[in-house]
Amino acid sequence: MKAAIIRSYGAPNVFQVEEFSRPSVGPRDVLIEVHASSVNPVDWKIRSGGQRGAIRYKLPWVLGMDVSGVVAEVGSSVTKFKPGDEVYSSPTHRRSGTYAEWVAIDEDAVALKPKNISHYEAASIPLVGLTAWESLVVKGNLQPGQKVLIQAGSGGVGSIAIQLAKHLGAYVITTCSGRNIELVKSLGADQVIDYTQENFDEVLSDIDLAVDALGGESMFKARKVLKRGGRLAMLRAALPENTKRFGPNLGLLITGWQLVTFILSSRLLYGIKASSILRQCSGEFLNQLTNLIEAGQIKPLVDKVFPLDEIAEAHKYSETGRARGKIVIAVKPE
Repeated sequence: MKAAIIRSYGAPNVFQVEEFSRPSVGPRDVLIEVHASSVNPVDWKIRSGGQRGAIRYKLPWVLGMDVSGVVAEVGSSVTKFKPGDEVYSSPTHRRSGTYAEWVAIDEDAVALKPKNISHYEAASIPLVGLTAWESLVVKGNLQPGQKVLIQAGSGGVGSIAIQLAKHLGAYVITTCSGRNIELVKSLGADQVIDYTQENFDEVLSDIDLAVDALGGESMFKARKVLKRGGRLAMLRAALPENTKRFGPNLGLLITGWQLVTFILSSRLLYGIKASSILRQCSGEFLNQLTNLIEAGQIKPLVDKVFPLDEIAEAHKYSETGRARGKIVIAVKPE
């Protein structure tokens, strides 16, 4: 099969699009003919080597943690799917590999694709949708009438989180640059803060839940605007920066220490529950998102579509931080 392979860590040009071995199908696996994948920041953090303290791959490896496609084969123990089903998924880090024509994924991480959107649109949803679900529903316990701050509202997670939070009945505040204000309002944001003009921690207070997408100093600012008893969902740790500075092993230890001390101090000194968000690769949660997408409550936001042969350009574009929504990788023409 054709796949985008990395044989070493580094810049986007380490990708080589060539023939690679097709994945084997285990008893619980669903073999998916990939129509589309997408780029997530974690992909290029892994590609650059910034995550290698926590995620160690035996190179060569195929990256990619979003897929939409058609079931081609199922393992002997699979009961939820059959060949011909249109599905989407976000596999685990250990079983990434969606930058390819075929991928095998455990059936528990797979869900039927929403009927009202294309494969390209569906491929933009799984990882960011599951991250938003974990942040707002599982860890955030967001309730109707509560105030939620969602940083980077025009990004992949932010664009889905705004819509999900509105569905949950919250008052949604988000941050973005001036060029994206109308976009995030169209997604449902009630209040928008242009971060180029003002600091959110100077104008907000008594927030019930904050979703921090930036990490570093931003975590402390987000904690500052929360009410006592509030919740903070942290999407980003400083692992890439610490890996670059201290190496993979010491960088991982330092990152873990920073998170633990921040979480404990938030609880003991501020009465705030801070949680580091690791999305669950859950077909059950994806089914919940499918229902909302088919009901028109959540709509995918796709910025650009790149063919698989241009995966390096897609990563370069993602690293600019200017994408509105998601960057999709077309593996099979629609």
